[in-house]
Amino acid sequence: MNNCLFKQCVAEFIGTFALIFIGVGVIANHANLNSNAGLLAVALAHGFTIAVMVSATGAISGGHLNPAVTFGLLLGSKITVQRSVAYWMAQLAGAVLAAWMVAVLLASPEVPGKELVFKGTPALGKGATDLQSIGIEAVLTFFLVFVVYGSVVDARAPKIGGLAIGLTITLDILFGGPFTGAAMNPARTFGPAIISGQWDHHYVYWIGPLLGGALAGIIYGRFLIKPDSQS
Repeated sequence: MNNCLFKQCVAEFIGTFALIFIGVGVIANHANLNSNAGLLAVALAHGFTIAVMVSATGAISGGHLNPAVTFGLLLGSKITVQRSVAYWMAQLAGAVLAAWMVAVLLASPEVPGKELVFKGTPALGKGATDLQSIGIEAVLTFFLVFVVYGSVVDARAPKIGGLAIGLTITLDILFGGPFTGAAMNPARTFGPAIISGQWDHHYVYWIGPLLGGALAGIIYGRFLIKPDSQS
């Protein structure tokens, strides 16, 4: 791994760490609030974290912080396979360490750390079936990766990438949170699952986000962005 790629992976590790650390921690802290207040707190926490960390890491690594975003950019021919694999490893490692840190730092005699992380692991709700949940995760991730292209990748984009992406995360969670937790990010589920042991319906959180990211990458990366690159 060359020095440049190593620095990019460090940025992806830190950014993903922040997302999972804040996300799981906020869910654990707001578990006793009513559903509306809790959902808003979780949505804002994830959205704010993504907004600031994408802004902080964008100049280094592009600020993916999500294997589904990396996959979408790979299928849109905006990143190499080697760099994608390195990013995926960094993102997943950051997610696991963040979930472990939440378990260690927030544990108490009354509530074990593993239980806190369990609460912060995305899970199906509102009676959603596996197929419905895959569809919800796919649509929400499509929006996310589409906005990544439209606000960051496209040369015509307004330079508001971090803000636009953070707002997309927020609105996606406000809709999808009650159904699937609105992970939109395999790392967001994988890290907490490793620590909590919550693997129920885990494949939903890989298939849905990767499918949505892939569709956005193909549609925007290979079709909508093409006229600009030819002009």
